[in-house]
Amino acid sequence: MKLRYLGGYTAAFIAVGFGWLIFSWPWLSGDVTIPYDAKAHFQPQLQFLANALHTGQSPFWAPNVFGGSPQIADPQSLIFSPAFLLAYLDPAPSFRQLDFYCFLLLGIAAFAVLMLFRDRGWHPAAATVAALGAAFGGSAIWRIQHIAQIEAFAFFMLCLWLLARALDRKSILYGTLAGVAASGMIIQPGQIALIGAYVLLGYTVHHWIASPRFWPAVRQSILPLAGGTVAATLIAAGPILLAFLFVEHSNRPEIPFDEAARGALHPASLLTTLIPDLFGVKTEEPYWGPASIEWPADWLAMTENMGQLYIGALPVLLLLGVGFLKGRIFAREIRFFTLAITGLLLYALGRYTGAFTLLYYYLPGVDMFRRPADATYALCAMTAILGGYMLHRVLTGADELTREQTKWLAVAVGGLCLTGLGVAAFHEHLLDAMEPVALALAVFAVAWGTLAFARRHAAGQGALAVLALGGFMTADLVINNGPNRSTALPPSTYDELRVDSKNDTLALLKERLSQRPGSDRRDRVEMVGLGFEWPNTSLVHGFDHSLGYNPLRIAEFVEAMGDVETTAETYQRDFTRLFPSYRSTLADMMGIRYIAIDEPIEHLDKQLKPGDLKLVAHTKDAYIYENPRALPRVLFAFDWQPANFAQLKKDGRWPVFDPRRTVLFHAERPQTVVLPPKPVSMPEARTSLRSYRNTVVEIEVETSAPGFVVLNDNWHPWWFATVDGKPTDIYRANVLFRAVQVPSGRHLVRFEFKPVEGAVREVRARLEGKSLEPGLPPRMPRIRPEASLPVSPRPAG
Repeated sequence: MKLRYLGGYTAAFIAVGFGWLIFSWPWLSGDVTIPYDAKAHFQPQLQFLANALHTGQSPFWAPNVFGGSPQIADPQSLIFSPAFLLAYLDPAPSFRQLDFYCFLLLGIAAFAVLMLFRDRGWHPAAATVAALGAAFGGSAIWRIQHIAQIEAFAFFMLCLWLLARALDRKSILYGTLAGVAASGMIIQPGQIALIGAYVLLGYTVHHWIASPRFWPAVRQSILPLAGGTVAATLIAAGPILLAFLFVEHSNRPEIPFDEAARGALHPASLLTTLIPDLFGVKTEEPYWGPASIEWPADWLAMTENMGQLYIGALPVLLLLGVGFLKGRIFAREIRFFTLAITGLLLYALGRYTGAFTLLYYYLPGVDMFRRPADATYALCAMTAILGGYMLHRVLTGADELTREQTKWLAVAVGGLCLTGLGVAAFHEHLLDAMEPVALALAVFAVAWGTLAFARRHAAGQGALAVLALGGFMTADLVINNGPNRSTALPPSTYDELRVDSKNDTLALLKERLSQRPGSDRRDRVEMVGLGFEWPNTSLVHGFDHSLGYNPLRIAEFVEAMGDVETTAETYQRDFTRLFPSYRSTLADMMGIRYIAIDEPIEHLDKQLKPGDLKLVAHTKDAYIYENPRALPRVLFAFDWQPANFAQLKKDGRWPVFDPRRTVLFHAERPQTVVLPPKPVSMPEARTSLRSYRNTVVEIEVETSAPGFVVLNDNWHPWWFATVDGKPTDIYRANVLFRAVQVPSGRHLVRFEFKPVEGAVREVRARLEGKSLEPGLPPRMPRIRPEASLPVSPRPAG
């Protein structure tokens, strides 16, 4: 049978290739671009990577967001992604290049489905339909803006095919290749990878159980599975360990059940498998489906594209007709996909079934992620494969619907469409639903006619059936899943994210943030309410934003500065007890020199008084204010005081101290500091940033007395320091920052980010039960000025 369809599969690859090109062309041509996270999050990550590589820097630490972040351990940094090549080859990867990369990943998924069908000798026209449905159906296309998830999905599909071939052929080579594909899936850990890993495990177990002889099947799979395990471990173990350690230090070491369950798939969303635009996701009218303003569901946190499950009329029609009406969904050669769909659907529906509760508490890894609806990536692909198999049975004559079954199929489709109308009527959107329901019925009618034509030309190589069904499937998906407001916006929407952007707000900020060589300053800016594309512009343009856009952040920073995933909207900037206002001690120590906000700042910060901040400009995007009290990035402290940092974050009550002269170190029970009875004059120290690069900071200091160089960047255990080339401890200073002790004289202090060495040290410290932070430093001779210079005229914070 495999040889019989050789020419047909040539046609199938051509049909899928043309389908891929036609569907992708609006993005590849540059007319539209993939919006939202693809631009606001991943494009800046890619540009930061390119900036680092083409300026001879390491991309492993990003100083431009959230006070500094371990980029090498961030699962969404693209460092361990094939997208790395885009950054390596081009210093300014374009929107179109990243879009092409995303669609190339979907092409890989389609290729994997074609090969899966080919290996089983299934009809090439069925393979064409399944491949297009898997690649351009459901979450794969509707949520394409989540690039890391698309990567995991594409490598999952590739691994599924290679694993199936390895087990069928008992091949170490294909087992190893499956391991390489699996490493691409898991190397940037996420829920798609976790779900994919469980599906692959299920496939392996099902292969053993379905074999005529269980134990021989297990023994014959040992070498292929061992090859894959070794390959995946060698490639992905290191990055996964780094990511795990970062997550442990992050704001999300685990996701509470209630938060995770809020990302469930609403059962009403299942109607989109037949009526893709039932809830108005492609029209100019507002979305009215589950978790919208017009359909309140406070227990859900869904966006309008999360519930889109349409994979094409043909696979759904065949699944209903042959799969359910004729009971073929449990046919031996396709049974695994039916079981996988059942499990994935239970997972995706979350709290609506109760199964997710058990999975959350008892299945390892589930409690680390939110949005069980992420299971729809694999769910839609498995459904496309199942529908494709049913089409194969029809085209090969193994099954044929009787007239009675055809009537029941029409009743089923009509009944589901009436259900959609009923839901719309209940929510007072009956008229809005009439057109999408009519379109859905028309598409199903044309699908039935195309199927009838294909059946008459399915014999032999089946090339004509391939072209007919492939052409219809492409047209169907372009009409129903093509460019829309969730997946395609004008590139001009994201002009701020271009390296050569002429935006006047960015130009003004970059001009004011620039410093002369050797300065001790590297001021930060905070951008609030400027739009979804703004928070990570600092990664593109190389300045430092006190916040940014990323769901994963260092826990200590979040506790001190606020749990701010993004500041696209002004209301998202929540203050904390330690950072209650831009007129606060922590704002000054963070060096927040400028605040760019979309409205007068008093509307957000109610604690500000006249004169606290200075309005320096009003551009078309923002009001720009200056904080004249912002401290330099580098300070020199001659003295230190103990303070309970946990208590400080809790109550926000700083001790009376001048951060330009005194540094705070953590102590569980700080003692009262007794100063010398006779004040002496305060010596002077000079500091300068000799070099500031992503992973290396060099500071020159000249001091007449011993003290501490304080660098106002996030403390992290993977940073190491030397003084004149000799290793020294880095203390956590002033809750968030770094400090090293230096003797009197002239010295070079060097901070270097070494993630591998740091991770090894961290693992060793955990195994030995030791703290990652050094204890309090030895007390130096105390020096007290005759008159202390406070940071600000009134107590802050």
